[in-house]
Amino acid sequence: MIPTTMRAAVLAAPGRFELRQVPVPEIADDEVLVRVSRCGLCGTDIHIFKGHYSADRLPLIPGHEFSGHVVRTGAAARDVALGTAVTADINVGCGRCFYCRKNEVLNCPTMAQIGIHVDGALAEYVKVPASHLVAIPRSTPVEMGALVEPVSCIVRAVKKSRLRLGESVLILGGGPIGNLHLQLARAVGAAPVIVSEPNPGRADWARRSGADIVVSDPSQLAATVREATEGRGADLVIESVGLPVLYEQAFELVRPGGRVLAFGLTDADAQARYHPFKVVLGEIGLQGSVAGMGDDMREAMTLIAHDRVRLAEFAETVYPLARIAEAMDAFVNDRRINKIQIDMG
Repeated sequence: MIPTTMRAAVLAAPGRFELRQVPVPEIADDEVLVRVSRCGLCGTDIHIFKGHYSADRLPLIPGHEFSGHVVRTGAAARDVALGTAVTADINVGCGRCFYCRKNEVLNCPTMAQIGIHVDGALAEYVKVPASHLVAIPRSTPVEMGALVEPVSCIVRAVKKSRLRLGESVLILGGGPIGNLHLQLARAVGAAPVIVSEPNPGRADWARRSGADIVVSDPSQLAATVREATEGRGADLVIESVGLPVLYEQAFELVRPGGRVLAFGLTDADAQARYHPFKVVLGEIGLQGSVAGMGDDMREAMTLIAHDRVRLAEFAETVYPLARIAEAMDAFVNDRRINKIQIDMG
């Protein structure tokens, strides 16, 4: 029996979570109610927690990397079986505009992301449009479904970057997102794959994940990239941290005719300098990418179900919902932690 209220981690103000008993969401005819099993924390949650992003939406229940089971369906969603293990595409647009038709939902004028703009999954239940569900195969543990969303972001980034077999890749940042960039770059046949990461633990993680070269000393990065690419620079440079200084560095380390993939989310007012003269004469491309949506989610689920990405280390650190404040503090401040998931029990 579904209760009328649920436990939820409410971000009441920047830097302050409150565990509250709140109403279970009421669903529309085209929605389903999901009993949350796991919910991951990610860099976007840190931005929200610090008040850098979605501050106008507070109080808010964050949480957009989640998995669980369908426990209630709307009148128009009867084809969804109760008990189905699912995750979901969190990007909800109007479904009719120019951008939605092109699967560029983030640019839809009415777009809202579950857990970022509207209440999400750091709670016992979350409501989701039935059309946005992604089924988790029975052979895949349900907690792995909470990693489909971050993997889908990299799936889309690979498409946007037009990464090809045998191209060299430099990834600036070896955190969770940088690690996924590394894994998918290898999966599509990029070589060599170079990771720049000063944190010793994350540098070792990159090596375990198959990086061809890991650079821990920033002063050695330029020389290492030149040596590995016959002096040209990388075909593709991915900024996965969100620091203006790294964006500037990316343009210095990409080869003429290469591309820079802008992925790391900076503060809203951050600026980075580049040299238009070099970009024009070098025909350097710049491509932004931030979130997976639509088929990106289903393709990410397929990769996970067939063990094309190593995710065990993403699910090692698990906290209960009651310790959300402690979990967020650890995620923000403890650089030894790669990823945190919240277990709903």
